[in-house]
Amino acid sequence: MAYRSLNPFTEQTTATYAEHTDDEVEAALAKADDLFRSDWSQGDIAPRLAVLGSLSGLLTDHKDALARTMAEEMGKPLAQGQGEIELCAGIAAYYAENAASFLQPRVLDSELGEAWTEFHPVGVLLAVEPWNFPIYQLIRVVAPAIAVGNPVMFKHASIVPRCAEMFEDLCRQAGAPGGCVTNLRVSSDKVAELIGDDRIQGVALTGSEGAGSKVASRASEMLKKSTLELGGSDVFVVLDDADIETAVAAGVEGRLANAGQVCTGSKRFIVQEAVAEAFINGFVDGMKGAAIGDPLDEDTVLGPLSSQEALETLVAQVDEAVRKGARVLTGGKRCDRTGFFYEPTVLTDISRDNPAYYREFFGPVAQVFVVADDDEVVTQANDSHFGLGGSIFSGDTDRARKLASRIQTGMVFINTTTTSMPELPFGGIKRSGFGRELGDVGIKEFVNRKLVVISSA
Repeated sequence: MAYRSLNPFTEQTTATYAEHTDDEVEAALAKADDLFRSDWSQGDIAPRLAVLGSLSGLLTDHKDALARTMAEEMGKPLAQGQGEIELCAGIAAYYAENAASFLQPRVLDSELGEAWTEFHPVGVLLAVEPWNFPIYQLIRVVAPAIAVGNPVMFKHASIVPRCAEMFEDLCRQAGAPGGCVTNLRVSSDKVAELIGDDRIQGVALTGSEGAGSKVASRASEMLKKSTLELGGSDVFVVLDDADIETAVAAGVEGRLANAGQVCTGSKRFIVQEAVAEAFINGFVDGMKGAAIGDPLDEDTVLGPLSSQEALETLVAQVDEAVRKGARVLTGGKRCDRTGFFYEPTVLTDISRDNPAYYREFFGPVAQVFVVADDDEVVTQANDSHFGLGGSIFSGDTDRARKLASRIQTGMVFINTTTTSMPELPFGGIKRSGFGRELGDVGIKEFVNRKLVVISSA
């Protein structure tokens, strides 16, 4: 696996990195396992929370440098990268402030006598993370793991090695001891080997369905817990009582943020007939008007896709969708310029026998479906292999609440696009994966919920 930093705006490689050797990986794993068995992991939580507090401050201090590196390595517009780091700092601070409460023993009522559950670390975790949110994907796993006492070894995407190094270094600066947070440059085969090692006790992956299937299968084979956050084809529902101007603005942002390379990005736009013309016209105009350019330019809304491979995949998907009957309302091709840019695209007339109907477009491509009523909204929304997030725009929140309960997905947001906050559990169902990250739920995914009972007899 080639680890390299390639600027998707200039299409120029700036650095290459060697994979870690087997001896280097073994030494790192041994150090992480030793840390797990030390007072750092098994003892008082206060020193670990102090690291998280320091990490939050360091992320804020290095916000601009991190955002610039993301822009140069995977094309995220500068302002969006700065927003990502602000969220990451908030996640670290959230667990620094709340983890001690979340991990307090829970008293249970039992006829046997006094009973309670305790929360203990389970061991070294392996995190396999993608490139689209290079720091956020890491902090979602690392922050709660530090609080609990689980060391983390992470294999980041091969196209963001500088981001991976910077994050590891900031953890070290924050006071994390050796073995607490380790960056691995290894192959997929090495990941499978590591999952088989007895010192690895849990696996967290964010990525594609294919990668998730392989990792979950290997973890299951070794009787180890895994959490998966995979693809999504989130619905963006516009009801006939919605504020159309607000919905249009949110729809454009929800589809174009991070060049559309967001698992929870708004992808399937389900619009009721009464407002379809107004919404579609406004949405198409908004997509056409998005500022495309250098991700380091503060005015840029749409940067390049992350890689040549990502661009080629999207081109092939849209071309096939059109051959199978989809109609292009705007866009539909690669931009005629240097960089891995794809035009903001809106597709409609997508039938169920079109491969695009069940496909996730990981780029600035929207699918639009027009439906008659609320029941058709639910039918259309649930006719998907995915179930990560979704949005409903309506002037009647009680009506939207009822629809939200009927849509089969892990998260639904009313009158805002799908988002992430430190206190909100994040995750999905169906082929979008299982398990949750963030909030008081996410911190307990990789803990030993130990029951202790004192008999009253």
